[in-house]
Amino acid sequence: MGLPALEFSDCCLDSPHFRETLKSHEAELDKTNKFIKELIKDGKSLISALKNLSSAKRKFADSLNEFKFQCIGDAETDDEMCIAKSLQEFATVLRNLEDERIRMIENASDVLITPLEKFRKEQIGAAKEAKKKYDKETEKYYGVLEKHLNLSSKKKESQLQEADSQLDVVRQHFYEVSLEYVFKVQEVQERKMFEFVEPLLAFLQGLFTFYHHGYELAKDFSDFKMQLTISIQNTRNRFEGTRSEVESLMKKMKENPLEHKTISPYTMEGYLYVQEKRHFGTSWVKHYCTYERDSKQITMVPFDQKSGGKGQGEDESVTLKSCIRRKTDSIEKRFCFDVEAVDKPGVITMQALSEEDRRLWMEAMDGREPVYNSNKDSQTEGTAQLDIIGFNIIKKCIHAVETRGINEQGLYRIVGVNSRVQKLLSILMDPKTASETETDICAEWEIKTITSALKTYLRMLPGPLMMYQFQRSFIKAAKLENQESRVSEIHSLVHRLPEKNRQMLQLLMNHLANVAKNHKQNLMTVANLGVVFGPTLLRPQEETVAAIMDIKFQNIVIEILIENHEKIFNTMPDMPLTNAQLHLSRKKSSDSKPPSCSERPLTLFHAMQSTEKQEQRNSIINSSLESVISSNANSILNSSSSLQPNMNSSDPELDVLKPTRPSSLPPNPSPTSPLSPSWPMFSAPSSPMPTSSTSSDSSPIRPEEAVHEDSSTPFRKAKALYACKAEHDSELSFTAGTVFDNVHPSQEPGWLEGTLNGKTGLIPENYVEFL
Repeated sequence: MGLPALEFSDCCLDSPHFRETLKSHEAELDKTNKFIKELIKDGKSLISALKNLSSAKRKFADSLNEFKFQCIGDAETDDEMCIAKSLQEFATVLRNLEDERIRMIENASDVLITPLEKFRKEQIGAAKEAKKKYDKETEKYYGVLEKHLNLSSKKKESQLQEADSQLDVVRQHFYEVSLEYVFKVQEVQERKMFEFVEPLLAFLQGLFTFYHHGYELAKDFSDFKMQLTISIQNTRNRFEGTRSEVESLMKKMKENPLEHKTISPYTMEGYLYVQEKRHFGTSWVKHYCTYERDSKQITMVPFDQKSGGKGQGEDESVTLKSCIRRKTDSIEKRFCFDVEAVDKPGVITMQALSEEDRRLWMEAMDGREPVYNSNKDSQTEGTAQLDIIGFNIIKKCIHAVETRGINEQGLYRIVGVNSRVQKLLSILMDPKTASETETDICAEWEIKTITSALKTYLRMLPGPLMMYQFQRSFIKAAKLENQESRVSEIHSLVHRLPEKNRQMLQLLMNHLANVAKNHKQNLMTVANLGVVFGPTLLRPQEETVAAIMDIKFQNIVIEILIENHEKIFNTMPDMPLTNAQLHLSRKKSSDSKPPSCSERPLTLFHAMQSTEKQEQRNSIINSSLESVISSNANSILNSSSSLQPNMNSSDPELDVLKPTRPSSLPPNPSPTSPLSPSWPMFSAPSSPMPTSSTSSDSSPIRPEEAVHEDSSTPFRKAKALYACKAEHDSELSFTAGTVFDNVHPSQEPGWLEGTLNGKTGLIPENYVEFL
C-alpha cells in the first residue's frame, strides 16, 4: 500500500486521522530529503575521488538499490512501476561498470548534482517552510479558539459578536494555510517521481559517453532507457493534468468548503469539549467525538493538536439515551448541551465549537433543536442524449475529422475557441437539422472546433458514457497486474453497459483507433488519446483528490479499449460473470448511496412535448395490457404442466449439481432472452397517469424508471439453464431445469428477480431463459 491521499475536505475537519496521514507524508518527505542529500554527497565523492572510484560507485549503487518509492494510492501504473524499479536497474548498471573498471567521469556535476540540489532546495525546502507556517497557524488558531470558548456568556452581546468575528477571521486563515500546505506536500510527492529520477538517468547517459568500455553495456541498457523515458514523460504529462485538477479542487474548497465535504460513515463527527470532574473542581477536556445514529453510539477520543497528538485518558464509547440543550443562564460556558447515556450514570456535559455546531450535534442526536434538512439535490441534467440526434452529431464530427483532419498535429488535444464550439453545437443539436444524416459539417469549421464539440457533447450527457456504476469496476480492472486479465475484465464490463452506451463507445473507439494509426503525422498516440478521453468517458461522480489520482487508470482503460477495440466490441466475453462476481458487484452497489439520475443508464429517447408523450404512453399502455393478458393465459397453461423441484439452500447435492458454465454467450439472443433488446421497457399502468408541470414528463423516460414505475409490470416465467448456489440471503439457490414465477428485471445490474416455492429472490440473468 502506498501513502493515503490527503483530502482537502479533511483540512477543515482537522481530525486525528488527517493528522496521522499528514505525518506519514512529512516522514516520507524527510526520508526523501535525507536520501537526496546522501546521494549528492556520494556523487561528489565519485567525481572528485578517482582513486577511490571503485568503493564510491559501490556505495552509490547500494544507496540506489535500497531506496523504494512510495506512491499515492493503492496501486501503481505500469509507468510508475517502471520508474519505481529504475533505481534498482541503475544500481545494477553501476555494479557492472565497476566490474569493467571504467574510470572516466565528466560533467556529472551539471547533469546530476545541480538538478538534485535544485529539487531539494526549491521543492522540499518550500514544503518545509510551508510546514513551519502551518504549525505556527495551528498553534495560533487553537489558542485563539480556546480563549474564545472561555469567554463568559455574561459579557455584552456586542463584545461576543466581535469575538466571534475575530475567531472567524483566524479560522479562515488557518484553513487556507492548511489547504496550501496539503497541496504543496502532495505536489512534492508527485514531482519527485520525475524530477528526481531524470537527473539520475542523465548522469548514467554521461557515463556511457565517457567510458570506453561501457559501449556494450549501454546497448544492453538502451531498451530499458527508452521505456523509462516514455514512463517519465507519461508520468510528467499525467502530473500536469492531475496538478491542474487538484489545484482547481483546492480553489473550489477555498470558495465553498461546505459543499465539498467527504462522505462520512458517521452521522456526526467533530471536536467537543467534555466537562470532567477533578479533585480541585472541573475541567474541560478536548475530545474528537463521533456519533452513529443507528446504533446510538458516541465515541470520544481525547486529542489536542497543540500538544502534538492524543491527549491523556482512554477512548470512551457510550450508548446515547437522550440529548438536552443547556440553557445559557445555567452554565458559564457557551454552546453547551447535556447527554445521558444508557451504560454510564450521570450527565455528560459537552461544549460545541459554535452555535451552528451545537445545532448540528443536537439535530444528529435527536435533541430539542429543530431538524433542518440541509441536503439539496444539485444534480443537473445535460441536454445531450444518446438518441438519434446524439448519434448523428458524433457521426458527423467523426466523418469530418477522418476526411479533413486526421493528420492534424495535436488532434483532440488542441482545443477550439469556446464560443465557436458552442455555436457549432447549437447548430448540430437543432432538432430541425439534427436528424438529417446526409448533411456534413461545413468546411468553414476548423478541425479543432469539431473535435472540441465532440468532447463537449460527451461531457454534456447526463452521466459519463461508461456510467458511474461501472466506474470503480473499470478502474479496478486497470489496476490488475496482468495485461491479459485487464483486457478480459474490461471486455466483460463493456458488455454489461446498456446497448446505446456500448454502441456509442464502439463508434468512438473505432474512430480513435484510426486516429492512433496516423500518430506519426498527428502525434496522437494511444497514450495521448487516453489522456484526452479518460476523464471524459470515465469521470467520477464525486470530485476528490483520490479520484483525481485515479485519472491515470482511467487513461489506461481507454488505451486498452483503443488497442483491443475489434476484440472487445465484435466478440462476446469468454465467460459470463460468476455468481460470486455478481454478488460482489451487488454488495458494492448496496454499500454506496442510492443512485442519482446521472448514475442510471443514459436515456434512449427524445424529449417530447407533454401531449406527444401522453399519446405515446397511451399506446404503450394498450399494447402492454394486451401482452399482460396473453402472458397470464400462457402462465395458466404452463403452470398445469410444469413441475418445480423442491429446492432449498441447504441441499447437500448443490455442489455436485453445479456444472461448468459456458465459455461464451449465445451470439444471437432469442426474443425472450434477457439479453435481447426487445425486453419490455415499459409497464402497463392500471390507469392513465396525470400530467403536471412538476411531473417527470419534463425529462426523457429512462429504461429503469419505465420498468419499475408501476406494480403491474408483465411478469414472466423463466427456466434455469444451470445450477446455482446462493451466496447471499437475498439470492435463490436452484438446479438446472428449475422454473421460476414472476420473473422481472431487478435494480441490481446483471440480476433478475423471481419467485421459487413462495420465496422471492435474485437470479443471475445469464443463468435462465424465458418461457
